[in-house]
Amino acid sequence: MIKTPIEYNLFMKNTDNLRIDIVIATRNSGKMAEIWKMLSNSVYKPLSLEQVQVFEEIEETGTTFKENAILKAETYGKLTGRLTLADDSGIEVDALGGLPGIYSARYGGEGKNDNDRNQLLLSKLEGISEDELTARFRCVVALWNPIDDNVVTFEGKIEGRVTRNVKGRNGFGYDPLFFFPEKNRTLAELTSQEKELVSHRGEAMKGAIAYMEENVFSLRGD
Repeated sequence: MIKTPIEYNLFMKNTDNLRIDIVIATRNSGKMAEIWKMLSNSVYKPLSLEQVQVFEEIEETGTTFKENAILKAETYGKLTGRLTLADDSGIEVDALGGLPGIYSARYGGEGKNDNDRNQLLLSKLEGISEDELTARFRCVVALWNPIDDNVVTFEGKIEGRVTRNVKGRNGFGYDPLFFFPEKNRTLAELTSQEKELVSHRGEAMKGAIAYMEENVFSLRGD
């Protein structure tokens, strides 16, 4: 087991052509791009579901982000037989009792795009005062290991509020209407580097990557 950053760097240096494949179990291009970037300097080589020829869709039947993340990691992991990482995430708006929550990606039904869902969310918040628009993004990352059929999870969140002054062209999903007070900007106004440092997904992936670095040999099956 790798125990120090120096040992990890030496391992990386000596295994440039031996990166460990890891399937990223999402069809969301925005999520895929962010996770791909976060893994770019690691020993892990991200593969999309399309790259491993998996085209099945699964129904997200969990009642929490954690349950859905585990469901996706286990299901797609067993379909591929490979180390698999899945993410379930969304925005929780306090004035709506935590909705859209786990339904964030499906808010308003099938066939809606990001702008449709953003406008729907804002319409649900009409008449609610600005100081009651507190919200958070929450993310759970699940990692399924085919060697021992085990799943570990990592969680991240970011607190902020919904803004009616939608801004920004970066990011995806609800990023343009999520105002982050510490940066005095929406998530969509942050650069990808800035967002990675503060976001819910960045926090969850930081935990996942630390775990994967520490357990690199057991995840390889060595």
